[in-house]
Amino acid sequence: MAGIVGASSTLATTRFSSLSSKTTSSLYLHSASGLSSGRKFYGGIGVPLKKGRSQFHLSITNVATDISPTQEQVKKLAASKENQRPVYPFAAIVGQDEMKLCLLLNVIDPKIGGVMIMGDRGTGKSTTVRSLTDLLPEIRVVSGDAFNSDPEDAEVQGPEVRDKIMRGEELPVVSIKINMVDLPLGATEDRVCGTIDIEKALTEGVKAFEPGLLAKANRGILYVDEVNLLDDHLVDVLLDSAASGWNTVEREGISISHPARFILIGSGNPEEGELRPQLLDRFGMHAQVGTVRDAELRVKIVEERARFDRNPKEFRVSYEAEQDKLQEQITAARKCLSKVTIDHELRVKISRVCSELNVDGLRGDIVSNRAAKALAALRGRDKVTVEDIATVIPNCLRHRLRKDPLESIDSGLLVIEKFYEVFA
Repeated sequence: MAGIVGASSTLATTRFSSLSSKTTSSLYLHSASGLSSGRKFYGGIGVPLKKGRSQFHLSITNVATDISPTQEQVKKLAASKENQRPVYPFAAIVGQDEMKLCLLLNVIDPKIGGVMIMGDRGTGKSTTVRSLTDLLPEIRVVSGDAFNSDPEDAEVQGPEVRDKIMRGEELPVVSIKINMVDLPLGATEDRVCGTIDIEKALTEGVKAFEPGLLAKANRGILYVDEVNLLDDHLVDVLLDSAASGWNTVEREGISISHPARFILIGSGNPEEGELRPQLLDRFGMHAQVGTVRDAELRVKIVEERARFDRNPKEFRVSYEAEQDKLQEQITAARKCLSKVTIDHELRVKISRVCSELNVDGLRGDIVSNRAAKALAALRGRDKVTVEDIATVIPNCLRHRLRKDPLESIDSGLLVIEKFYEVFA
């Protein structure tokens, strides 16, 4: 159960406190023998400790972290955009159509499961991913919640929000853009998962939990640059969260769980090392990026980049119309996605391709169906065609063919050959 703390637990009295800039977050443990309610800890979850072996009753209040802004803060954030570091416009990216398509399909349908981008150095992988932030749609979240909880979907709600709903309280709701969180290579496990402050337990008699990057990335995008260089222990954390959709922190007999559903986007250079097959399989799609060989295109890329460096604001203004058009296209595709259908015959053929390619599990079948539907929605249609499937199936399956970690990822030729053999 989400948000469970401690070995023995039952829901008890919930208390709330607030600060002007951050929501105060507390968790209280009351002993069954009726001792005092204990201390509060601002900036985390406070749990009073007691000597002896008495039973504890717990209640969860708000968890403090970088919280979602209120409506007033949203306006301030919008007003301060001019002072933020300018982002290269997505519409200005030259070439790299495969990578851009995979990213757009994941924005339209986050359940595709993310994308792994592998390619040469200096091919614009990180620039393209970060330029996606301008196109991300808005989502409704509970104001002041640490986990970007959905006010209607219990699967992506933090423990405090679920408690409020059970008590029938009214939830303040705001709309914010989908969040993109960068996971640095040097991040510690505590920073990623969240941590319990044992020092507070020893000095003040409270155990305090501070959520990490996985909490912040809930219902958003988690981007890992040079993901093939990520430490194994962090890879294990990502595998666990990506598989279950929940992050569980276990420290000193305390267990805390919260939702962690995110679109996982990774990029890297295959020359620096390959990913473990288990992590590769967690990425819904795989995009290969190559160096542009056409001289005219290379000149255009250099000129555009020089223009952006010279005057970023003016450069972004010149692409505003294209950006707005693309954003409208994404919004329309997200709205009509649920109406897109795919014939049973085409589903069977997709599964035949996966079976004959000896793809382990059913994730390849599921992702291929979802990606084909998202592409049809992006193209403004309500029915998937063979062309849609042919476009996305190499990106959905080729990274799932590698059985041995020493093997290289197929370029997609095997998938394409099998596709035309089955769909002929």
